[in-house]
Amino acid sequence: MTRRTAFLALLISGCAVGPGYHPAPVVPAATKVGTAASSESSKAFFDSLAAARAADTVAAPQPLLPPHSIRAESLADLAWLDILHDSLLNGLVTTALHQNRDLAVAEARVREYRAAEGVARAPLFPSLTGTGGVSRQQVVLAGFAVAPIDYTAWVLQANVSWELDFWGRIRRGLQAATADLRGQEAAERAAALSIVAQVASGYLTLLELDQEQTIAEQTLAGRREEYQLSQRRYAQGVVSELDVRQFEAQIAVPAARLAQVQQLRAQQEHALNQLAGEGPAPIRRGTSLLAAVQAIAVPDSLPSTLLERRPDVQESERAYAAAVARVGAADAARLPTFTISGYGGTQSATAGDIFSQQTGIYQALAGVSLPLFTGGRLVNQSRAARARADQARWQYEQTVLTALREAGDALVAARSSRDQVTALDTQAKALRRGLQLAQARYTSGLSNYLEVLDAQRSLFDAEIALSQAELGQLNAAVQLYKALGGSWGAGK
Repeated sequence: MTRRTAFLALLISGCAVGPGYHPAPVVPAATKVGTAASSESSKAFFDSLAAARAADTVAAPQPLLPPHSIRAESLADLAWLDILHDSLLNGLVTTALHQNRDLAVAEARVREYRAAEGVARAPLFPSLTGTGGVSRQQVVLAGFAVAPIDYTAWVLQANVSWELDFWGRIRRGLQAATADLRGQEAAERAAALSIVAQVASGYLTLLELDQEQTIAEQTLAGRREEYQLSQRRYAQGVVSELDVRQFEAQIAVPAARLAQVQQLRAQQEHALNQLAGEGPAPIRRGTSLLAAVQAIAVPDSLPSTLLERRPDVQESERAYAAAVARVGAADAARLPTFTISGYGGTQSATAGDIFSQQTGIYQALAGVSLPLFTGGRLVNQSRAARARADQARWQYEQTVLTALREAGDALVAARSSRDQVTALDTQAKALRRGLQLAQARYTSGLSNYLEVLDAQRSLFDAEIALSQAELGQLNAAVQLYKALGGSWGAGK
């Protein structure tokens, strides 16, 4: 190929038909997530509850981690679980990221799309093949009174073919393949993010079940003491048998909950084992539910630009870009195709003379083809590509709006669950003190057993509700982390 031909090929390959990709913002950049806040009166009320809870001395104080306030501008880049200072949870997540089978499938799919991008890039370069063969042929020269000519042909030749990407059809296809690859990489990150959130949520559920088990065991021990006290008082003739049977019946409530918690714990451990790509085994714990609750404080609002980090938003945006690029490829298919092809080699009648002089052969060909009539196939393919691009656009915008809703819901849930925990903790502490007073009154004979039984039931229900609310607060933080496309360490 001469320099003039190469320059011409470079010049004509510079244009590409089809629409450009310029997505418009779905929402204004200044949009905030979670701008709605509690009224001033309700905020002051919950603040007063929190202050009273901190000053309450009924329950023995527990060592807690200092609250870690998550800044809005750093949340998407934060290795969020490090805030909990739980190396066992971090190790479990790392194991899941290395061994989870769903994530392995996503990684393999990325390799597939990376190879597909290479396939789409290949037509930009000339295709070169080598062939060789031997044939026995007979030629008849029509119109000449000569006998047919028989001969043997030994051939070695190189074939070259190159389609000049004059209208950008190949480049548009490469753009689409690259966008598909980036979309699959985002899908892999989405799978990893989902696994991190599932492991964190499952681990926190285990901590909550541990706390419920402790509550049930302590309640069971207390009720057994009350039952034994009623037996002694019955032997002394102070109370009736009805008192004894009522206390005996109350023992079954925490005992039944204890058995249920043990089953749920085993099932939750099995689910975490599956996420980690392992067989059933005990899951070690490194912190407590209460310590985890106290370790996190989320902001009241977040900039919507953080949602651009969400892998599903990136995947949907790349799908839109790929669909737009395929519109250009479909448009280019309706235009003339320019190709350069040829071959060069050697041919002789015997294998020994194939590399001798005067055996060279070659052919050079430049051609153009134009689709004249296809029954409407090409024009309808172009229309279909545009319709798919419109679908991809609306799907992308819907994904962004869904991301805004999920982030807003998670932020509201984090705030409201925090207030719920404050209220339920106040209730539990008040009921705990009420049970102490009822027990003292019953022991001194100032009240009957019904006050104690009612106080026991109320406190047990309140402590279980508080434990589940604390789990809800942590799960809301996990969902907020996921909704904002949070990262797992610097390498993810």
